[in-house]
Amino acid sequence: MNSKLVAIAIAVAGLAVVPVARAQQAAPKPLLSDEAFKNVQVLKGIPVDDFMQTMGLMSAALQFDCADCHEAAGTQKVDWAADTPRKRRARAMVTMVTNINKNNFGGQQLVTCFSCHHNRDKPLTTPTMDIIYGTPQVDPDDIIAKIDGMPNPEAILDRYIQALGGAERLAALKSFDAMGTAVGFGGLGGDGAVEIAAQAPDKRAMIIVFKKETGRGDEIRSFDGRIGWVRTPLNVLGEFQLSGGDLDGARFDAQFSFPGQIKSLLTNWKTGPPMSIGDPPNPQGADPAAAPQTHITDPVQGTGPRNLLVTLYFDRQTGLLLRELRYGGSPIGRVPTQIDYSDYRDVNGIKFPFRITYAWLDGRNAIVLNDVKTNVPIDARKFGRPVPVTGN
Repeated sequence: MNSKLVAIAIAVAGLAVVPVARAQQAAPKPLLSDEAFKNVQVLKGIPVDDFMQTMGLMSAALQFDCADCHEAAGTQKVDWAADTPRKRRARAMVTMVTNINKNNFGGQQLVTCFSCHHNRDKPLTTPTMDIIYGTPQVDPDDIIAKIDGMPNPEAILDRYIQALGGAERLAALKSFDAMGTAVGFGGLGGDGAVEIAAQAPDKRAMIIVFKKETGRGDEIRSFDGRIGWVRTPLNVLGEFQLSGGDLDGARFDAQFSFPGQIKSLLTNWKTGPPMSIGDPPNPQGADPAAAPQTHITDPVQGTGPRNLLVTLYFDRQTGLLLRELRYGGSPIGRVPTQIDYSDYRDVNGIKFPFRITYAWLDGRNAIVLNDVKTNVPIDARKFGRPVPVTGN
């Protein structure tokens, strides 16, 4: 098990009272990488969220955690700025990959850390017989190639709108407030209190507070229609304002909370070949004997501002969305975020997914909702800059 993910899953065990955000006010200027951290030499001048995601991509490619490169990471004596042999090697590799793409592929990011490493410290250089004669693992490309004969993407999106309740009902949805529980990666941090609040057309907050281990902190992702914030436990920065690829993802998720407007959120829509995907992992407390199902989906992909790439997987049988896979940018490759949806239930004529699995490079939350209220007042402070929970 990846120790970085375990540490973060443990870290989201915490407080019992769902927080609200600080009153909206003038936000500070978003930090750049070399403003937030010392001794940044290669990845200078990029948004701090892109910098953090770049660290996540490196960790995922090599199956490392922070302590593999940073002195005493995970302790109170960590020295993030200190040079280590692996940090020096990482800088050289980033420069090498950048030059490969620049000199051979016109600057396109066709070669990344993961291209060679595939979860290994040292890349595998020789094929094994199991690979040669075994069943190959075929992973889909990030970018869907346009193929003749695929279903029309607009028809798939129209069917999705109809499956949710129809365009008229979706247009009347102006807000919702959903409550439930969450479990972190590996089943840790159970009994988390979750609130997902949204207000049309583009405000959203996901607030998770874990009850079992007080003092650990809370997890908040908020977007007020213009500014986005992330606050996660044991994060190097605690909380930070989004200005890179994560901001584009937060904006899309806020807008997509009101799916009646889906066709206008992205451009260059295209449909990929059918793909089988399985049910998301069962959360803690679910029936372990329940057999996961496999669904045939129609992948539909669109592009957004600043090279945001989003692939949506719609169940061929029901027309409902089963997976959102979106990619932001970084200096060393695309950054994936995957959100799985299931257990759709009718709420005032509109179907909402009551199971949501939110996975990013540094962790995964399995969310089970138990109550969704539509067209209710939402405290605007929830969409602003997060604050820690008090009174614990």
